[in-house]
Amino acid sequence: MAGLMAHDIGDRLEHVRARIADSVRRAERDSGSVRLVLASKTQPPAAMAAAFAAGARDFGENYVQEATSKRSVLGEIDIRWHLIGHLQTNKTRVAVGIFSLIQTLDNERLAAALFRWHPSPPMPVLLEINLASESSKSGIEPGRTEALINSVREQVDIQGLMAIPPLSSNPEAARPFFRKLRELRDRLAAATGLELPELSMGMTDDFEAAILEGATIVRVGRAVFGER
Repeated sequence: MAGLMAHDIGDRLEHVRARIADSVRRAERDSGSVRLVLASKTQPPAAMAAAFAAGARDFGENYVQEATSKRSVLGEIDIRWHLIGHLQTNKTRVAVGIFSLIQTLDNERLAAALFRWHPSPPMPVLLEINLASESSKSGIEPGRTEALINSVREQVDIQGLMAIPPLSSNPEAARPFFRKLRELRDRLAAATGLELPELSMGMTDDFEAAILEGATIVRVGRAVFGER
């Protein structure tokens, strides 16, 4: 990668971090309470290496095969890999060897497959919630989440919830959905006795609104890597 492009990635990463810090202050939350995961789908390994050199450590991939290929190139770099796309059960054996957190668990069959290949300690996961019951998206409906937790809690380490709100050109339109996810997490924590500390919500266009509503993980790609 050309030095100028690497410099641009570093500058954009610094700018995103500053925006995160500002939103954390506005929300009167502790500094360091939000983790930035760079959504690196389709990005070349060189771009990821440039972001790593600028201080990024968490990267989110949508596909197991793409992450496998990139990991073979970036193997010397101590990246924390997150799966932020749908996981097929026939890919779980490979996935548990790559990802430190799978953010898209949404059914019992997938939990059983993860347990088969990663029984001890249980695989860290987030439950993906389909907040608006959109047929085009994966995820479990909010009303079915408690039953799913009770069904799979002995098989995986459920650390929290993840969601993608309906697409909108107005970042503020996502805030009610972010609030809904936080309130769902609070109800589930009380009902199940699990802490569920993580809320993965917010992307390039709306991560600041997500932080104001309690996000602990934001998934940002375009704001750091530029347009695909």
